[in-house]
Amino acid sequence: MALYADLHRHLGGSVVPRVLWRYFQRHDAELSARFPDYYEFEDFYTRPRNTLNEYLELHTLVESVQTPETLPYFIYRLIRGAYVFENLAYLELRYTPYLRTDQSLDTKQRIDQMRDVVKIVGEATKVGEYPMITSQILCMHSRLSYEVNRAIVDLAADHPEYVCAVDLAGGDELYADQLDELKKLYHYARSRNLKTTGHVYETTNGLYPQLLPYLMRIGHGIQIPLKHPELLPELAERGQCLEVCPTTYTKTGTLDNLSQLKTVFDRCFEAGVDIAICTDNAGLHNVRLPFEYENLLTLDVIGFEQLQACQEAAFRHAFAWPYSQPPASLLTGLLQGRYD
Repeated sequence: MALYADLHRHLGGSVVPRVLWRYFQRHDAELSARFPDYYEFEDFYTRPRNTLNEYLELHTLVESVQTPETLPYFIYRLIRGAYVFENLAYLELRYTPYLRTDQSLDTKQRIDQMRDVVKIVGEATKVGEYPMITSQILCMHSRLSYEVNRAIVDLAADHPEYVCAVDLAGGDELYADQLDELKKLYHYARSRNLKTTGHVYETTNGLYPQLLPYLMRIGHGIQIPLKHPELLPELAERGQCLEVCPTTYTKTGTLDNLSQLKTVFDRCFEAGVDIAICTDNAGLHNVRLPFEYENLLTLDVIGFEQLQACQEAAFRHAFAWPYSQPPASLLTGLLQGRYD
């Protein structure tokens, strides 16, 4: 029974280790030779890294094989797993389309090819036997040029049938030298009626209050309640929601343990700031959404009432959820109508 929503999942980190390893064995001789044993690969792929930048390097491994030709293969398995094992009713899948284009092409040709990538991803997520509402978030990237990032915004705005928002990803320490350009890009996105989120306040290198007014949701944002709780009333007034991805912070060395998130949840609930619990990179972590829930409950980071509030907030802040209620409420209404 599909009941949950994941608002923050990267296409590059969504492939579970077994599926990725099997693809290498069948289709990529070089990577197959590099990782001949599955368990060695799983350990390499899922072990914690020391920094966010080191962690992000793993995305390049997957991006290199997520081509227009192979995307349907990976996405079908992603949707199947999300529906069967995670009970997802709604999924926003984010990625940088430019990084799925042919690297042998020039910049203009790659920008043109991004349109094909978005359509391929959009059509591949329509899997009849696993009914789930999906939409794409296109990520601008801190390592890409203004020209490419603006083209990503235009692409998102031109394809509302596939895309619900834009994001900003990449190493957050690189934002500092691009702040004026990034603010222009977000202003342009809002002028084109796009919804917005962005990876800020994830680490202590990502503290950019200048970007907060442009965001409808905040990707991670845990450093706000941890280090700058004075900002929480502004977030509450704007109705912004934090996309908190628990396992990520131990995988990137941002937090020592998940228990440290208790401060994040407690301060946000006290200030009236919504949190959606998300996976970020479910495959890379080998941790699915229900296990994120269970880990937080087991460690007494949150209680069941807080968990339910976060689950409801996820649907309330979902950019493309078409209903006014979460699926549990809709199902309750159907069952009451049946038995009345």
